[in-house]
Amino acid sequence: MSINPGIRAVPFLFLVLLLSAPAPAAQQAKSAATAASGSSLTTEQALTLAQQGHCKESLATLKRAMTAQIPADTKKQAGVMGLRCSMTIDNREATTDFIHLLSRSFPKDPDILFIVVHAYSDLSSRTAQDLARNAPQSLPAHKLNAEAYEMQGNWDAAQHEYEIMIEKDPNAPGTHFLLARVFLSRPDAGPNAPERAKEELKKELQIDPNNAGAHYILGELARRANNCAEATPEFQQAAKLDPTFAEAFLGWGFCLVELKKYEEAIPPLRAAEKLTPGNPAIHFSLGTALARTNQTQEAEKEFAIHRSLTATTPAPPGAEKPQ
Repeated sequence: MSINPGIRAVPFLFLVLLLSAPAPAAQQAKSAATAASGSSLTTEQALTLAQQGHCKESLATLKRAMTAQIPADTKKQAGVMGLRCSMTIDNREATTDFIHLLSRSFPKDPDILFIVVHAYSDLSSRTAQDLARNAPQSLPAHKLNAEAYEMQGNWDAAQHEYEIMIEKDPNAPGTHFLLARVFLSRPDAGPNAPERAKEELKKELQIDPNNAGAHYILGELARRANNCAEATPEFQQAAKLDPTFAEAFLGWGFCLVELKKYEEAIPPLRAAEKLTPGNPAIHFSLGTALARTNQTQEAEKEFAIHRSLTATTPAPPGAEKPQ
């Protein structure tokens, strides 16, 4: 079994060559190579060696150059060449060092940001290859494959990988939740998808009762089926398990409004408002709850915010309901 890498990145070494200076003259290379036998190199000598492919000899000096008082252009070139060399010899510790040094020295440089993106991509691919080589039948290997297939929209293959994981270890935390997510995410999901997802989510909660995401999705499925009485405790539990889960607070509050429990709806909607003040659906539901509890002035404030938000960014149909 091999790890599916998803979208293949442009080769990193080709990219860093774009920022590399032209190779020095042969005499300079010879001088730098001679200097390499000494106790230290200058930055210029290290750059020359790196450009000639002598990565091991130049790496330490290039790293020192990143914290030295030298011109910015020279420092940038040293960092790029150091990153190139560390990737060439697969020195991952040095690679991460150069990524951090370049990011710190040139945090807004688009060339550096571009190179760092591909360096991280290469590190990810190499680590995925390590996983495939060393533990091809492990649960993490299957999970990595499944995630890649999901990114590609290959839902059948992703589902198959999760089913293999469940067959290997039916009690592994998180796997039933991920399979349920596939059932609900695929665009060709049939009419039985919600029920199949519910079955997997309930199995997940038997294994891990503290999975806030599973509680939330169960609540959302019930809400979409117009069953707020069933959805409310699921949303409430999700919010209790994860106090930063704004969508869970919104679902909880929205369902209480639907059940005409307006006073009870205000606290969870206030919590959702604090977490995501830019969500117009929250202000609409909160305004409704406040209006129905005769807090007219506060309600109008919320409706005004809702109008302001929807005027600048029109909400899709049904935006008064949590998505």
